[in-house]
Amino acid sequence: MISLPTRGADWRLMARTARLVLGVPGYAVLGGVAAVVALTGFVLSQNLPVVGDALAGRVPASILLELYPFVGTSYGPITGLLVVSVALLVGVDIALVSYHVREHRLSAESGGGSLLGVVLGTLGAGCAACGSAILAGVLSLFGVAGLVTLLPLDGLEFALLALVALVLSIHWLADGMRGGEIRGCPVE
Repeated sequence: MISLPTRGADWRLMARTARLVLGVPGYAVLGGVAAVVALTGFVLSQNLPVVGDALAGRVPASILLELYPFVGTSYGPITGLLVVSVALLVGVDIALVSYHVREHRLSAESGGGSLLGVVLGTLGAGCAACGSAILAGVLSLFGVAGLVTLLPLDGLEFALLALVALVLSIHWLADGMRGGEIRGCPVE
C-alpha cells in the first residue's frame, strides 16, 4: 500500500530524517551541491543563447548571475520561489537517496521514485514553457495537444507536479528508513 504524508507525524518524520541525514557533513555537502547544480541547470537551460554568448565572450559573463531567481528579472516571485524550492528538494532528495543506498546497502532500483521526482523537477521547474512544449508533443500523439493552452497557471503546473513528486519521494525514503539509525539515532 502506498502511503501519503497526510498526518503531522509524517511531516515531522520527513523533517527529522532530512535534518539528521543533512547533519552528516558529507551528505550536507552533497545535498547543497545537488541543489546548486539543479538550480543552475534549471536557469541556464532556459537561456542557452545567452549562455553561449557569455561563453563566447560576446556578453559579460556576469550577466549569467542575473538569470537566477531573486537576482535578476527572469523570474517573478512565485515562479522564483517554486524553482528554488524544487532545487532545494532535489538536493535533499539526492542526499537522502545517497544515504539510504550507501548506509543500508540497497540497490539503485529502490530509488525509482526519487528519480521520477528529479526528472519532473528538471522538466517542470526549469521552464514552464519547456514542460508545456514536451507535454504538447506527447499529447499531440493522441490528438489533444490543444489542451495545453487550457492550463490555468501557464505551465507552472509542471513545477507544482515536481514539488509533489519530490515531497512524495522524500516521504517514502523517510518512511523506508524508519527503524534504521541515522548518526546513531533511531528514526521513529
